[in-house]
Amino acid sequence: MQYVSRVPQPPLDGLIDDLYYLEGTSPYARLTLPPMPAAFLVLNLGAPFRIRAGTDTEAVEYADGCVVSTPTRAVEFGYPRWTRSVGVHFKPWGPASFLPMPAAELCDRPVTVEQVWGRPATAELRDRLASADGPQEMLTLLEHELLRRLCDRAGLGLVRHTSGVLEATGGVVAIGDLSASAGVSGTHLAQRFKELVGVTPKRLARTYRFAAAVFAIDPAGPVDWGEVAGGAGYFDQAHFGHEFRAFTGLTPTRYLDVRRRFLREHPGHTLDGWPLPAD
Repeated sequence: MQYVSRVPQPPLDGLIDDLYYLEGTSPYARLTLPPMPAAFLVLNLGAPFRIRAGTDTEAVEYADGCVVSTPTRAVEFGYPRWTRSVGVHFKPWGPASFLPMPAAELCDRPVTVEQVWGRPATAELRDRLASADGPQEMLTLLEHELLRRLCDRAGLGLVRHTSGVLEATGGVVAIGDLSASAGVSGTHLAQRFKELVGVTPKRLARTYRFAAAVFAIDPAGPVDWGEVAGGAGYFDQAHFGHEFRAFTGLTPTRYLDVRRRFLREHPGHTLDGWPLPAD
Protein backbone atom coordinates (compact mmCIF):
# COMPACT_ATOMS: atom_id res chain seq x y z
CA MET A 1 0.00 0.00 0.00
CA GLN A 2 1.36 3.44 -0.96
CA TYR A 3 1.06 6.22 1.60
CA VAL A 4 2.39 9.74 1.00
CA SER A 5 1.88 12.57 3.46
CA ARG A 6 3.12 16.06 4.24
CA VAL A 7 2.41 18.91 6.63
CA PRO A 8 0.70 21.86 4.91
CA GLN A 9 2.00 25.41 4.86
CA PRO A 10 0.90 28.06 7.37
CA PRO A 11 -1.78 28.89 8.36
CA LEU A 12 -3.14 25.42 7.58
CA ASP A 13 -0.51 23.75 9.76
CA GLY A 14 -2.29 25.19 12.81
CA LEU A 15 -5.43 23.28 11.84
CA ILE A 16 -4.09 20.18 10.12
CA ASP A 17 -1.62 17.46 11.12
CA ASP A 18 -1.03 16.29 7.57
CA LEU A 19 -2.41 15.85 4.06
CA TYR A 20 -2.13 12.34 2.69
CA TYR A 21 -2.48 10.12 -0.38
CA LEU A 22 -3.41 6.46 0.06
CA GLU A 23 -3.60 3.78 -2.60
CA GLY A 24 -3.55 0.00 -2.54
CA THR A 25 -5.10 -3.05 -0.98
CA SER A 26 -6.38 -2.67 2.57
CA PRO A 27 -4.90 -5.25 4.97
CA TYR A 28 -8.43 -6.24 6.05
CA ALA A 29 -11.88 -5.86 4.55
CA ARG A 30 -12.97 -4.00 7.68
CA LEU A 31 -10.92 -1.83 10.03
CA THR A 32 -12.02 -0.21 13.28
CA LEU A 33 -10.68 3.21 14.29
CA PRO A 34 -11.01 3.78 18.06
CA PRO A 35 -11.85 7.37 19.08
CA MET A 36 -8.91 9.73 18.75
CA PRO A 37 -8.25 13.43 19.42
CA ALA A 38 -8.48 14.21 15.72
CA ALA A 39 -10.85 14.51 12.78
CA PHE A 40 -10.47 13.71 9.11
CA LEU A 41 -11.72 14.32 5.59
CA VAL A 42 -11.47 11.72 2.83
CA LEU A 43 -11.89 12.45 -0.88
CA ASN A 44 -12.51 9.06 -2.42
CA LEU A 45 -11.05 8.37 -5.87
CA GLY A 46 -11.83 4.67 -6.07
CA ALA A 47 -14.73 2.33 -5.43
CA PRO A 48 -17.14 3.33 -2.63
CA PHE A 49 -16.29 2.43 0.95
CA ARG A 50 -18.64 1.84 3.86
CA ILE A 51 -18.70 3.37 7.36
CA ARG A 52 -20.48 2.30 10.51
CA ALA A 53 -20.27 5.00 13.16
CA GLY A 54 -21.85 6.05 16.43
CA THR A 55 -24.91 4.00 17.28
CA ASP A 56 -25.49 2.85 13.67
CA THR A 57 -26.14 -0.86 13.34
CA GLU A 58 -25.63 -0.90 9.57
CA ALA A 59 -22.79 0.52 7.52
CA VAL A 60 -23.50 3.36 5.06
CA GLU A 61 -21.87 3.61 1.64
CA TYR A 62 -19.78 6.67 0.75
CA ALA A 63 -18.79 7.25 -2.88
CA ASP A 64 -17.38 10.80 -2.96
CA GLY A 65 -15.76 10.68 0.46
CA CYS A 66 -16.59 11.69 4.00
CA VAL A 67 -15.96 14.13 6.83
CA VAL A 68 -15.61 12.75 10.37
CA SER A 69 -15.36 15.14 13.33
CA THR A 70 -13.70 14.18 16.62
CA PRO A 71 -15.55 10.96 17.53
CA THR A 72 -16.70 9.61 20.88
CA ARG A 73 -17.20 6.07 19.58
CA ALA A 74 -15.25 3.73 17.34
CA VAL A 75 -15.68 4.13 13.57
CA GLU A 76 -15.66 1.03 11.37
CA PHE A 77 -14.46 1.28 7.76
CA GLY A 78 -15.33 -1.30 5.12
CA TYR A 79 -12.88 -1.07 2.24
CA PRO A 80 -13.18 -2.22 -1.37
CA ARG A 81 -10.52 -4.61 -2.62
CA TRP A 82 -8.52 -1.66 -4.02
CA THR A 83 -8.76 1.75 -2.38
CA ARG A 84 -7.51 5.15 -3.55
CA SER A 85 -8.05 8.43 -1.75
CA VAL A 86 -6.66 11.82 -0.80
CA GLY A 87 -7.38 13.19 2.64
CA VAL A 88 -6.76 15.44 5.60
CA HIS A 89 -5.92 14.53 9.18
CA PHE A 90 -7.22 17.50 11.14
CA LYS A 91 -6.42 18.62 14.63
CA PRO A 92 -9.62 18.39 16.75
CA TRP A 93 -10.59 22.00 16.03
CA GLY A 94 -9.39 21.91 12.41
CA PRO A 95 -12.56 21.09 10.45
CA ALA A 96 -14.48 24.02 11.95
CA SER A 97 -12.77 26.47 9.58
CA PHE A 98 -14.11 24.56 6.57
CA LEU A 99 -17.59 23.53 7.74
CA PRO A 100 -20.89 25.32 7.04
CA MET A 101 -22.41 23.78 10.17
CA PRO A 102 -21.38 23.44 13.86
CA ALA A 103 -19.05 20.49 14.44
CA ALA A 104 -21.49 19.15 17.05
CA GLU A 105 -23.89 18.25 14.23
CA LEU A 106 -21.27 15.82 12.89
CA CYS A 107 -20.35 14.17 16.18
CA ASP A 108 -20.46 10.40 15.55
CA ARG A 109 -22.41 11.16 12.36
CA PRO A 110 -20.09 11.20 9.32
CA VAL A 111 -21.30 13.19 6.32
CA THR A 112 -20.35 13.07 2.67
CA VAL A 113 -18.03 15.73 1.25
CA GLU A 114 -20.93 16.78 -1.00
CA GLN A 115 -22.98 17.64 2.09
CA VAL A 116 -20.21 19.99 3.21
CA TRP A 117 -18.97 21.57 -0.04
CA GLY A 118 -21.80 20.82 -2.47
CA ARG A 119 -22.02 18.34 -5.32
CA PRO A 120 -20.63 20.44 -8.22
CA ALA A 121 -17.59 21.68 -6.27
CA THR A 122 -16.84 18.22 -4.86
CA ALA A 123 -17.16 16.53 -8.26
CA GLU A 124 -14.89 19.15 -9.86
CA LEU A 125 -12.25 18.74 -7.14
CA ARG A 126 -12.31 14.95 -7.39
CA ASP A 127 -11.90 15.18 -11.19
CA ARG A 128 -8.87 17.46 -10.80
CA LEU A 129 -7.35 15.16 -8.20
CA ALA A 130 -7.92 12.05 -10.32
CA SER A 131 -6.19 13.63 -13.32
CA ALA A 132 -3.24 15.08 -11.35
CA ASP A 133 0.31 14.00 -12.11
CA GLY A 134 1.12 11.94 -9.02
CA PRO A 135 0.54 12.14 -5.26
CA GLN A 136 2.51 15.34 -4.61
CA GLU A 137 0.52 17.30 -7.20
CA MET A 138 -2.67 15.91 -5.71
CA LEU A 139 -1.68 17.09 -2.24
CA THR A 140 -0.85 20.53 -3.65
CA LEU A 141 -4.28 20.74 -5.29
CA LEU A 142 -5.96 19.78 -2.03
CA GLU A 143 -3.88 22.28 -0.07
CA HIS A 144 -4.85 25.10 -2.45
CA GLU A 145 -8.52 24.13 -2.14
CA LEU A 146 -8.31 24.23 1.65
CA LEU A 147 -6.57 27.61 1.60
CA ARG A 148 -9.30 28.94 -0.68
CA ARG A 149 -12.03 27.71 1.65
CA LEU A 150 -10.37 28.75 4.91
CA CYS A 151 -12.53 31.05 7.03
CA ASP A 152 -12.31 32.60 10.50
CA ARG A 153 -14.42 31.15 13.28
CA ALA A 154 -15.31 33.01 16.46
CA GLY A 155 -13.73 31.42 19.52
CA LEU A 156 -11.17 29.39 17.57
CA GLY A 157 -8.23 30.97 19.40
CA LEU A 158 -9.73 30.02 22.76
CA VAL A 159 -10.39 26.44 21.68
CA ARG A 160 -6.95 26.04 20.11
CA HIS A 161 -5.22 27.28 23.25
CA THR A 162 -7.15 25.11 25.68
CA SER A 163 -6.92 22.09 23.38
CA GLY A 164 -3.17 22.65 23.29
CA VAL A 165 -3.10 22.41 27.08
CA LEU A 166 -5.09 19.17 26.92
CA GLU A 167 -2.66 17.75 24.37
CA ALA A 168 0.43 18.83 26.30
CA THR A 169 -0.86 17.24 29.52
CA GLY A 170 -2.23 14.11 27.86
CA GLY A 171 -5.69 15.12 29.06
CA VAL A 172 -4.63 15.10 32.71
CA VAL A 173 -5.84 18.56 33.73
CA ALA A 174 -8.82 19.89 35.65
CA ILE A 175 -11.35 21.35 33.22
CA GLY A 176 -12.23 24.03 35.77
CA ASP A 177 -8.60 25.16 35.73
CA LEU A 178 -8.74 25.41 31.93
CA SER A 179 -11.69 27.78 31.91
CA ALA A 180 -10.32 29.82 34.83
CA SER A 181 -6.93 30.31 33.17
CA ALA A 182 -8.67 31.31 29.92
CA GLY A 183 -10.83 33.82 31.79
CA VAL A 184 -14.17 32.34 30.70
CA SER A 185 -16.90 30.34 32.38
CA GLY A 186 -17.00 26.57 32.12
CA THR A 187 -20.31 26.86 30.28
CA HIS A 188 -18.86 29.24 27.69
CA LEU A 189 -15.85 26.99 27.13
CA ALA A 190 -18.03 23.91 26.72
CA GLN A 191 -20.26 25.72 24.21
CA ARG A 192 -17.29 26.80 22.11
CA PHE A 193 -15.86 23.28 22.15
CA LYS A 194 -19.16 21.76 21.09
CA GLU A 195 -19.45 24.26 18.25
CA LEU A 196 -15.86 23.99 16.96
CA VAL A 197 -14.71 20.51 18.02
CA GLY A 198 -18.00 18.68 18.40
CA VAL A 199 -17.35 17.45 21.95
CA THR A 200 -16.88 19.08 25.36
CA PRO A 201 -13.43 19.81 26.84
CA LYS A 202 -13.99 16.99 29.33
CA ARG A 203 -14.69 14.50 26.56
CA LEU A 204 -11.67 15.64 24.56
CA ALA A 205 -9.51 15.31 27.67
CA ARG A 206 -10.67 11.69 28.03
CA THR A 207 -9.74 11.04 24.41
CA TYR A 208 -6.26 12.55 24.82
CA ARG A 209 -5.72 10.45 27.92
CA PHE A 210 -6.84 7.28 26.15
CA ALA A 211 -4.57 8.08 23.18
CA ALA A 212 -1.62 8.59 25.53
CA ALA A 213 -2.27 5.17 27.04
CA VAL A 214 -2.51 3.45 23.66
CA PHE A 215 0.66 5.01 22.31
CA ALA A 216 2.50 3.92 25.46
CA ILE A 217 1.77 0.28 24.60
CA ASP A 218 4.51 -1.61 22.80
CA PRO A 219 2.73 -4.62 21.29
CA ALA A 220 6.06 -6.26 20.47
CA GLY A 221 6.95 -6.77 24.13
CA PRO A 222 5.43 -7.49 27.55
CA VAL A 223 3.02 -4.86 28.87
CA ASP A 224 2.65 -3.72 32.47
CA TRP A 225 -0.95 -2.52 32.47
CA GLY A 226 -0.65 -0.84 35.86
CA GLU A 227 2.28 1.19 34.57
CA VAL A 228 0.42 2.13 31.39
CA ALA A 229 -2.65 3.19 33.37
CA GLY A 230 -0.66 5.24 35.87
CA GLY A 231 1.46 6.87 33.18
CA ALA A 232 -1.66 8.06 31.37
CA GLY A 233 -3.12 9.54 34.54
CA TYR A 234 -5.85 7.00 35.32
CA PHE A 235 -6.92 6.76 38.95
CA ASP A 236 -6.49 2.99 39.00
CA GLN A 237 -6.30 0.01 36.68
CA ALA A 238 -10.04 -0.71 37.01
CA HIS A 239 -10.89 2.79 35.74
CA PHE A 240 -8.40 2.31 32.92
CA GLY A 241 -10.02 -0.98 31.91
CA HIS A 242 -13.49 0.57 31.94
CA GLU A 243 -12.35 3.47 29.72
CA PHE A 244 -10.52 1.10 27.40
CA ARG A 245 -13.67 -0.96 26.81
CA ALA A 246 -15.73 2.20 26.32
CA PHE A 247 -13.36 3.44 23.62
CA THR A 248 -12.59 0.18 21.81
CA GLY A 249 -15.17 -2.41 22.83
CA LEU A 250 -12.21 -4.56 23.89
CA THR A 251 -10.42 -5.29 27.13
CA PRO A 252 -6.79 -4.09 27.19
CA THR A 253 -5.50 -7.66 26.87
CA ARG A 254 -7.82 -8.40 23.94
CA TYR A 255 -6.72 -5.15 22.30
CA LEU A 256 -3.11 -6.27 22.67
CA ASP A 257 -3.95 -9.60 21.02
CA VAL A 258 -5.54 -7.82 18.05
CA ARG A 259 -2.65 -5.38 17.72
CA ARG A 260 -0.18 -8.26 17.74
CA ARG A 261 -2.24 -10.02 15.10
CA PHE A 262 -1.86 -6.99 12.84
CA LEU A 263 1.90 -6.95 13.38
CA ARG A 264 2.18 -10.66 12.76
CA GLU A 265 0.07 -10.74 9.61
CA HIS A 266 1.23 -7.43 8.09
CA PRO A 267 4.67 -6.48 9.45
CA GLY A 268 5.60 -2.89 8.67
CA HIS A 269 2.25 -2.09 7.06
CA THR A 270 1.40 1.58 6.48
CA LEU A 271 -1.79 1.37 8.54
CA ASP A 272 -0.27 -0.39 11.54
CA GLY A 273 -0.69 2.22 14.25
CA TRP A 274 -4.27 3.08 15.12
CA PRO A 275 -6.70 0.95 13.09
CA LEU A 276 -7.68 -2.50 14.32
CA PRO A 277 -8.87 -5.49 12.28
CA ALA A 278 -12.65 -5.72 12.60
CA ASP A 279 -13.08 -9.10 10.95
